[in-house]
Parts: sequence; structure tokens; C-alpha cells
Amino acid sequence: MPTNFSTIIPVVAYLVLSFAVAFWARKKTESSVSSQGFIEDYFIGGRSLGGFVLAMTIIASYTSASSFVGGPGVAYRLGLSWVLLAMIQVPTTFLTLGILGKRFAIMARKTQSVTITDYLRARYDSDAVVILCSIALIVFFMAAMLAQFIGGARLFQTVTGYPYIVGLVLFGVSVVLYTAIGGFRAVVLTDAIQGIVMIVAVIVVLLAVIKAGGGMEQCISSLKAIDPGLITPTGPKNAIPQPFTLSFWVLVGIGILGLPQTTQRCMAYKDSKAMHNAMVIGTLLIGFMILCAHLAGTLGRAVIPDLPAGDLAMPSLIMELLSPVWAGVFIAGPLAAIMSTVDSMLLLVSAAIIKDLYIHYRLKGDASRMTIVSLKKASLISTTVIGLMVFVAAIEPPDLLVWINLFAFGGLEAVFLCPMVLGLYWEKANATGAIASIIFGVSTFIILTIIKPAMGGVHAIVPTTLASLAAFVIGSYAGHPVRLRKQQN
Repeated sequence: MPTNFSTIIPVVAYLVLSFAVAFWARKKTESSVSSQGFIEDYFIGGRSLGGFVLAMTIIASYTSASSFVGGPGVAYRLGLSWVLLAMIQVPTTFLTLGILGKRFAIMARKTQSVTITDYLRARYDSDAVVILCSIALIVFFMAAMLAQFIGGARLFQTVTGYPYIVGLVLFGVSVVLYTAIGGFRAVVLTDAIQGIVMIVAVIVVLLAVIKAGGGMEQCISSLKAIDPGLITPTGPKNAIPQPFTLSFWVLVGIGILGLPQTTQRCMAYKDSKAMHNAMVIGTLLIGFMILCAHLAGTLGRAVIPDLPAGDLAMPSLIMELLSPVWAGVFIAGPLAAIMSTVDSMLLLVSAAIIKDLYIHYRLKGDASRMTIVSLKKASLISTTVIGLMVFVAAIEPPDLLVWINLFAFGGLEAVFLCPMVLGLYWEKANATGAIASIIFGVSTFIILTIIKPAMGGVHAIVPTTLASLAAFVIGSYAGHPVRLRKQQN
């Protein structure tokens, strides 16, 4: 039976606020006087983000169902070892902006690029690179969005008692509509709101868990009594071997430089001061949120040791420990994380379809051939169709969201990491190298993921990255140099 109605009041209030922001952002884009101006405003907010909003949108687009539901669920089973592993994500904002930020923003402005694929087209002057990257972005983003849709609906179901499909409809319709209505400006502003909601949520649940467990010292003692492996760096029965920990530095450490949803933000800040402020704010806040969320999952085992493992552990824990209203606040936090990830992905998929494929190939790169009204309609239709496809796939949900999410992350990194980073920093990088890197990287990742050979605990992303890098270097030396060129307006 559904729980107290007060549980969903914070969720409804949050969704209403998101729609209000979306409609405000829509009015801002209506001030655009040209099709190109609308595209820049809709997809990158007119390159006008300040430091706080930039930090919050990078955090919010990176954190997801895995951060609040899947990850803490694994931490409940594996203990402090998974908390240690999750903290590898702390430098996300610092690495993204420190390595890519200034150089990428300069190059994007120089080439008049609005999307990641825009820049890759200008850098490599290759249709093959553009098409491969666009297809990979759509495929892997849909897999990642599937995990987010399922996570949001499953969390809503567990906490409120309403059917899974109700949560899926509420969550799916909301995120698709406010993204389609407001575009990038709505996404980043709601990301800032979502970041604040996430911070409140993780503080509330961690304090509740520690209080219920009799304090931090008592919680650690209880974990040790359950299984001494829960308080070791490698987990129960050496579940997290050192090679796997090192692999995570590639997957969720260095590899985040290949994630389009965070890299896209590097195009949108207004000046160097905003970028530097975002590096500090983002690093501190993402570290705090990840620590609180995963520590709550681990310590929850000390409070209630017999909860169902996996994605249901965290929702079940908050149902036991929090009042209905605070449970609603908590569910708003993960939903905020999930929605902020999905809205970024939906926007990039829409950009890939409209800007990178349709305008470039059908309209020969001339955005002025589409009116602002037709651009708005196209963005709404493409976003809605992609959202509905993911919605249908989420009706019969698989389990283990964290692994679905990591698969999508690994695939995106196999495609974008080398072409993005080496394209910015290596003059000899060319289309032959980029194509070879994408093909060998994705092939290696998929084969290793399916076959799952024994690699001593090493995650598939490590040999994937090495294969992708080797193919890029060899291909670049074999191919012809290219010159950076501007996009057509």
C-alpha cells in the first residue's frame, strides 16, 4: 500500500520548481534573434555560466542513480572498501576543468562549436569521425538513461509504496518535458537546484544512520562483528582486489575526460574566474556527497544487517529510519541526481540528431535554413522520441544499475577519451587515428565485457584504454595531418 502522502510532497514541490525554471529558460531562448543564436542558447546556454552554476551542473550531470542507489547498495554489501573506491570520483570537476576547461573553451569559440561532435568535426575534418561519435553517443547514452529511468522509478516505488510504473511515468514525463521545454539553460539551473537538494538528502540520511547505529564507533564495531572484511580496503573475501581499485582510476578518474555530458560544460562558462571557482567548489561538494551517500550505505549494514542487497538496500534503509517527510526529502535527492544526468544526456542526444546530423548533412551546415520555430519543434520532437524509447525499455527493468551505468561510461570513454584529449594536446592527431581509436576501443571493450576473461581483477576499461591509445597513435602516424577549421553558420 502507498505510504503517507506527505512522503511525496517534497518530490512534487521539486518537480513543480523544475518546470517553473524550464518555462523561465524557454522565455530566455525566445529572445534569440537568429537560428544560430537559438542553437547556442538552447544547447550551451549562450556560454554564460558562472562558477557556482558551472560546478553544480558538472556535479549533477555526473552523479546519477548509481551514486545514490546502486553505489550505496554495493557499499552495503562490500563495506568500506566500496566507499574507498567511490572516492576516486572526487577529482571529477577538477580534472575536467583543469585539463579540458580553458583549452577546450578557446577551441570551441575559435571553431564556433556548440557540441562535442562540432569540435571533433572541426578538429579532424572527417565525416566518419562525426558519424561514429554521434551513433556511439546515442547508443551509450540510451543505455545510461535506461539505468537512470529504472533507478528513479524503483526508488519511488520502494519509498512511497506506489507501483513501479507510476514512478516511471512521473519521473520520465517530468524530465523529458522540462528538458525539451527549457534546453541547456533550464538543465543547468535545475542542476544547481538539484545539487542543493542532493546535499541536503545525503546529510539527512547519513545522520539518521549514524544515530540509529549508536554513533560512528559503534557502527564500525557492529560491521566488524558481522564480517571483519567490511572494514578492510579489499572488502569481504578480497572482493575488491587492488588491480580493480587501480582500474577504477581509469574508469571514473582519468576516464571522465571522455564523458560528453561533463565535457560539454567546458564550452559554457563565461570567463576564467568562473572556471577556477568551479574547480574548487565542484571538488569539495562532489567529494562530500559521494562520501556521505556511500558511507550511509555501508553503516546501514550495521543498523539493519538483513536488508535485500543491491539496488533496494538504500531505499529500504531510509524507509526504516526516516519519517515520511524526511523520506520524501531523501527521495528528492536521488531523483535530482538521476534527472540531472538524464536531462544532460537527452540534450546531447537531441543536439547530435539536430545539429550534428540533420543540420550538417541535410542542410549542409546552414542553420539559417531552419527558423527558430522549426528548431524549437525539432528539439521538442527529438527529445520526446528518445525519452519515450528509453521509457518503453525501462518498463521491464533489469537489476544492478551500477553495472549498467559503468558499462555505458566505459563505452563512452572508449569512443571519446583519446579523440578529445589528444585532439586538444597533440598536433599530429588526425582522423585516421581517431577512427582507429574508436573502432578498436569500442570493439575491445564490448568483447571483454561479454567474454569476461580472467584478468586478475583488472576492469575491462584498462585494456580498452590501452588499445584505444595505441590505435590512435599508430593511426595518426599512418594518416595525414589536418588543420583546425571553423564551423559553417
